[in-house]
Amino acid sequence: MLHFSRRYLYEYFTLKRRILYIFLISTLIPIFCSSIISYYAITSIMTNKINAGIQGNLKQIKLSLENTINNLNHVSQQLSFQGSVGQKLDQLLNENEPYERSKLVDAIGIELGSITFTNPNIGLTLYYYQDEGKVAFENLRVDESFDPDTLPLLFSYHSIRYFGPHASYNPHDNQLVLSALRQGGLPDRQDVYIYIESGFKLAQNILDYDQIGRSLSHLMLDKDGKIVYTELSDAFARNTLFEEHISGKETGNKNGYYWYKSTTSQGWSVISVIKESEFNRERDRWIVQLSSFTLLFLVMNLTLGWLLWRMVYKPLKNFNKEIKGMTNNHYQSESLKMKIPEFDHLLHQFKSMKSQVGELFLEVEQKEKRRADLEIEKLLYQINPHFLMNTLDTAHWLAVMNGQSEIDRLVVSLNNLLYYNLGKQGKHSTVRDELDALRHYLTLQQIRYNFEFDVRIDADEEVLDYPIPRFILQPLVENVLYHGLDDTGSIYVDVHFREELVFSIRDNGAGMSEKTIRNLMQPEHVENEIVGMGIGMNYVKRILASYYEGRASMEIESIVGEGTTVTLRLPVHNSKEGIDI
Repeated sequence: MLHFSRRYLYEYFTLKRRILYIFLISTLIPIFCSSIISYYAITSIMTNKINAGIQGNLKQIKLSLENTINNLNHVSQQLSFQGSVGQKLDQLLNENEPYERSKLVDAIGIELGSITFTNPNIGLTLYYYQDEGKVAFENLRVDESFDPDTLPLLFSYHSIRYFGPHASYNPHDNQLVLSALRQGGLPDRQDVYIYIESGFKLAQNILDYDQIGRSLSHLMLDKDGKIVYTELSDAFARNTLFEEHISGKETGNKNGYYWYKSTTSQGWSVISVIKESEFNRERDRWIVQLSSFTLLFLVMNLTLGWLLWRMVYKPLKNFNKEIKGMTNNHYQSESLKMKIPEFDHLLHQFKSMKSQVGELFLEVEQKEKRRADLEIEKLLYQINPHFLMNTLDTAHWLAVMNGQSEIDRLVVSLNNLLYYNLGKQGKHSTVRDELDALRHYLTLQQIRYNFEFDVRIDADEEVLDYPIPRFILQPLVENVLYHGLDDTGSIYVDVHFREELVFSIRDNGAGMSEKTIRNLMQPEHVENEIVGMGIGMNYVKRILASYYEGRASMEIESIVGEGTTVTLRLPVHNSKEGIDI
């Protein structure tokens, strides 16, 4: 085994491969090491940079939202019963005198205007009478669909509720706003609420803030982790639970996005999300650049290796081509110039020797081919006429002795078999045709000898259309019938594909000795035979040798008294164009 491994390595590592491998190794190892180090360094730097930028951006957004909510709380306190405006509203609701009511309405309007003017971050402001479903003292126009109960609740604290980003109830404001709904605290009217929205474009500007130059999107969660606001409804739907909130993690990966969470002291959270492809954009761009440089260096080194191969290996390859051509009986040489004087001189001398040897081999080959064609033709004439005359004689006696059904069966089988065996010279056959002919032959033999021997033919479906030489199975089966099988015997023909076509003809007859097998496999033994087992076996061997050029094989295994197995191994052609037989 060790000797085989060394021999294999020696044959594998040719000069060409060694040149290419040396150049590849000298190029790839430095590039690979540099790429690995650079990849981890750049990835770490970029990831830390992006993470820090997103965290800082998220912190700024959270602080801005908290300031807005604190401002809403501060203004709502001024409008509650604890403030001057709330007390005037309580007097108004309890006053029946029209003049006094008019004075209170004017006073409330003036103070509301003063408060909203001094707080530019405040937008729509109004009092809401829940039981009556009415609004009062609104500083801007209010949409008719006003209903605070439909707003996304962010969190609640005592008598005040804060709502996440939503469309303003001011029909002239198309931006997102934050809002608060606070109970007025009036002693006699518990249904009076103060509704306040953040200023024009304030919430939208906060959520659009992006200092890292990437496409960040945002989510807002209530204290239970439910999404009350989303900019990515496909990946993170509103009113669904953000499960990672329960785990307490601050960063993670979900639905193809990286997410970063920041939780406020009130329990609600704001989350920044960024798509994985966007997050890795700079890293991927760097990887593409590095890969391009690597490919460039690799091409350069392979080009140098190819130039060296042209100077050193190509002349050796041309010599090898000439030698292989000689071993394959190709003695005509091309006019090749290697552009290296030493190699050109050696090649010229080799071509002269090759031409002389080729002329001698061509003469011997032509004589041998003529002799082989005559021998094959002689064998065919020895086999087919003998069988044809015996079969026709059997048909004659069956016509005299038996009824029309037997004659019909005999004639049909005989007709099909003769059509196949005496087919046009040069036309190819297939496994399917060969097996069909074999079945007809066995039918004739059973009728002729009145045998009831068992015949089983098994072939893989995938091999039936493979091309093979004509008339290679019948001689082998005929040997079984004539030289070893009685009328109660069995014949098994098996055809399968195991990287090559394998035909197995097995019987349970008398078997053969080792000496008999050796004699059958020696061509010189058959030359003296006139009839018998050697003729058919010799025909099969010669036809395989003629059409497969030594790539096919025939094996015989036998045990005296138990039976014989003949195995044919045929190479499979790359196409099904057939073989000229």
